[in-house]
Amino acid sequence: MVETTVAIFLIALSALTFALVVLLLLYVSLRGRMEERARALFEGWRSNSLEREASERAAILCREWALEQETRIRKDAVERSEAVVRGRVTEHLLPFFPGFPYNPRDARFLGSPVDFVVFSGLSEGGLEEIVFVEVKSGKSAALSTRERMVRDCVEQKRVRYQVFKAGET
Repeated sequence: MVETTVAIFLIALSALTFALVVLLLLYVSLRGRMEERARALFEGWRSNSLEREASERAAILCREWALEQETRIRKDAVERSEAVVRGRVTEHLLPFFPGFPYNPRDARFLGSPVDFVVFSGLSEGGLEEIVFVEVKSGKSAALSTRERMVRDCVEQKRVRYQVFKAGET
C-alpha cells in the first residue's frame, strides 16, 4: 500500500511538474508576444505623434514664412508704386525743369506711347521741328517695344500729317 501511495504520489508529482513546464512555456510564449505587441503599439503611437508634431511644426513655419514674404512683397509693391507715381509726376513736370532743352509752352504731354510731342519754336511763332520725347529715369532706361516701334517709324520718316473732318465718312 505504501508503494501504491508513493507511485500515485510520483505520478501526481510528474503530472504537476509537466503541467508547470507547459504553463511556463505558455507564459514565456505569451510574454514574448505581449512584449512584441506592446512595442508595436508604442512605435505606432510614437510614429504618429512624431508625424503630427512635425506636421504641426511645418505648418507653423509655413505660416511664419508666408507672413514674412507677404510683408516683404507688400513693402516692395508700395516702393514700386511710389517710384511709378514719382516717375509720372516727374514726366508731367519735366518741361519746367532747368535742364529741359525746349520751351515748356511747346511741349504737349501724351504719356503713351511717347511722353511728349514738342513743337519746337511754335510758341514764338516759328515752328522749327516736331520732336517726340520719351522720358527715362531710374535704373531702367531701356525703351519698351512700343517705344522702339515709334522711334523706328520716326527715324524711317514714316510720319505724315492728316486732316480729319468730323461728320464726313
